[in-house]
Amino acid sequence: MIDKSTPIDIEELKVVPLRHPGRWIATAVLVVILTYIFKAFIFNPAFQWPVAGKYLFHSSIINGLKTTMLLTVIIMILAVILGTVMAILILSPSRLLSWPARAYVWFFRGSPALIQLIIWFNLALVFRELSISIPFVGTIFSVKTNDFFTPFFSAVIALSLHEAGYMAEIVRGGISAVNKGQVEAANSLGMNNGVILSRIVIPQAMRFIIPPTGNETINLLKTTSLVSVIAVSDLLNSAQSIYTRTFETIPLLMVVTFWYLFVVSAMSVGQSYLERYYGKSDAQDGGGRSVLKIIKDILSFRNVRRYSS
Repeated sequence: MIDKSTPIDIEELKVVPLRHPGRWIATAVLVVILTYIFKAFIFNPAFQWPVAGKYLFHSSIINGLKTTMLLTVIIMILAVILGTVMAILILSPSRLLSWPARAYVWFFRGSPALIQLIIWFNLALVFRELSISIPFVGTIFSVKTNDFFTPFFSAVIALSLHEAGYMAEIVRGGISAVNKGQVEAANSLGMNNGVILSRIVIPQAMRFIIPPTGNETINLLKTTSLVSVIAVSDLLNSAQSIYTRTFETIPLLMVVTFWYLFVVSAMSVGQSYLERYYGKSDAQDGGGRSVLKIIKDILSFRNVRRYSS
C-alpha cells in the first residue's frame, strides 16, 4: 500500500513498459508460416526457376506485355471519357437523359466482362455487315463485320464499355461529394453549367475520383488477361502459346505473375503520387480553383467575359 501522506519523488519511479506477449507469439507464428511458404516456393524444383528466368525477357513475353499495356491505356482512356459523360447524364434533372444512362450502367456493369467480350467478338453472327445508308442516296459505307471487329478491336470495345459502367459510378460519386453550396454560389454569379462543372466541380471532385480510378486501372490491367480467350496476343496468351509447345506451364505462369506484379507495383506508385498531388492541392486552395478565387476575378472585372460566356 502506498501512503498517500508521504510525498512521492517522480524521478525515483521506475517505468515498466506494458508487455504484449500475444504480439510476440503472433509474430513468431507468422515468421514460421512465411518461412515455410518461402521454402516451398524457392526450393521446390517443380517451379523450375531457371526456366522461368530464361523466358522472363523472351521476345514473345515482352511483346505480349506491350499489348497488355496498350490495351490498358486505350481502354482506360475511353472508359474515363464515356464514364464521365454517363455520370453527368445520370446527375441530369432530365429523366430522358438520366434513365438511359442508368440503364447503361446497370447492363454493362452487371453482366460479366467475359460474356461481353465473347459477344462483341462474335458480333458477325448477328450483323454480317455494318453499313451506313442515306435516304435517296443509298449505301455510302459498308464493311463485313468480321473484317472490322478484329480480336484486338473487339477487346477494346467490349472492355471499354464494361469499364465505363464502373467509371460512371466513380465519377458520379466524386461529383456528388462536392459541396453544393459552391455550385449555388457560382449559379448566383451567373456562371453557366459548363463553367461550373469544369472550373469548380471537377477539380474538387478529383480527390474523390483519383483513388478508386487508380484501383480500377489496376483491376483493368488484370482483366485484360481475358482477351486471351479471343486470341489477342497479350501477356497471358503469349505465355500460353509457349507452354503449349514446351509443356513448361508453371515456369511460364510464374513469368506472367512477375510481370503483372511489377506493372501493378509501378502503377501503385503513380497512384500514390496523384493522390498526394490532389490532396495537397485540396488542402491549399480547397481542391483546385476555389469559388473565392473565381469571385475575386469576377469582382475585379478581369474574367467576367470568360466565366459568363
